Amino acid sequence: MTNDPSASPAHSSQRSYWLADVVEHHRLRHDMAVVRLIGEYVPFHAGQSVQVEVPQFPGMRRRFSPALPPSLDGKLEFHVKTVAGGWCSGGIVSDTAVGDRWKLSAPEGLFTVDPDGDEVVMIAGGTGLAPLRAQILELARHQDPPTTYLFFGGSAPRDLYAADMLVLLAADLPWLTVVPVVERLEDPSWPDKWYESHRVDIGFDEDDLLQGTLADVVGSYGSFDRHQVLVCGSPAMTRSTVERLLDAGTPAERIQFEGA
Repeated sequence: MTNDPSASPAHSSQRSYWLADVVEHHRLRHDMAVVRLIGEYVPFHAGQSVQVEVPQFPGMRRRFSPALPPSLDGKLEFHVKTVAGGWCSGGIVSDTAVGDRWKLSAPEGLFTVDPDGDEVVMIAGGTGLAPLRAQILELARHQDPPTTYLFFGGSAPRDLYAADMLVLLAADLPWLTVVPVVERLEDPSWPDKWYESHRVDIGFDEDDLLQGTLADVVGSYGSFDRHQVLVCGSPAMTRSTVERLLDAGTPAERIQFEGA
């Protein structure tokens, strides 16, 4: 994208923002899209979020977490869900086009996983999956990652938008177990044309689904007192899940959380 040496990793920490161009926009649900970009190297850590400005809303900035770990070739991926009353998120989901140039800045966040540490429990609601997926791919770069359990939840089966990717990822990574969680086993009666147009044969079997809220399901496992625990989702989901973890005996210092 650029031959400017200031865009190299050696100089990137001195930059105030970085540019990337949209190369793919996949609208997977009526209210959700995956956006892939290629551009300048952005010096964030897997699990962090970055501030994003898109051409449809100049001057308006929102924070999103990359779903890929940092890449020297400038590849980025974001999972964006429409927020009720949110102009920017809704516009990104519906109006993003290939060739759009995004401005990225201000990486921040404290999610960390010790690749040489204890077993890992990740709890993701909706697009809270993005930073945890980045962490999983970062762990995969290490020779002997810790056993990792990913609880991925939604209201209904079709809310598990990344089912195919997670099934393939778990098949490829023997240390990763994915546990799909839904609050109800039946999808809503109204059709979602985006979901229907992206149906694939790979996904979670109905017998694999655990029914309940993420907080209830995770809480039923008891204390994770010897685990690295990460929670990411809506503020309400994050709050209720952390409360259940604490009630079940998981030490507070073992829990990292962020409301997406």
